[in-house]
Amino acid sequence: AAMRQVPRDLFVPEALRGKAYGDHSLPIGFGQTISQPYIVGVMTSRLSLEPSHKVLEIGTGSGYQTAILSRLARTVYSLERIDELARRASALLKTLGCQNVSVKAFDGTYGYPAAAPYDRILVTAGTDEVPEPLLAQLAVGGRLVVPIGPPDRQRLRVIRRRKTDFAQEDGESVVFVPLVGKFGRVRAGLRP
Repeated sequence: AAMRQVPRDLFVPEALRGKAYGDHSLPIGFGQTISQPYIVGVMTSRLSLEPSHKVLEIGTGSGYQTAILSRLARTVYSLERIDELARRASALLKTLGCQNVSVKAFDGTYGYPAAAPYDRILVTAGTDEVPEPLLAQLAVGGRLVVPIGPPDRQRLRVIRRRKTDFAQEDGESVVFVPLVGKFGRVRAGLRP
């Protein structure tokens, strides 16, 4: 229902709007993509969101996933390392009336300690391992969803924080752009 409420065509470049509702990813500039609707739905479902949840999203991109999260959670903090994408997404989310969203432009691998802990964390880029700051900012009982593995063998991993440790399970095969940042697969300024 949340996905039906969000007009996906507004989140893709104008030249690609005719393809906005196909079940495939599309380029949004800066080497980034908007995920295919099926994967957005799967990732959202794996979060098991409740209306009281505070969510941290790593990788705002176009803001499409953010808009969907905003309809299911109390508050969404979304981090995007590319300033122009963060500005575009923030403006569009405001236009759509997403009042419970805060978009910040900086390295998401640090997380956002100012509003931690989070009930749910969603990482929308692939990495070999979950950045430690994100694990530290996940609330006890919280859930983190992240694409894990090398680019050709990524799996969608769900990590649950228990009182003294973490439980995890791997699910669907996925393909995501690499998580870039100090604690990501691609360190700032370096190439894979």
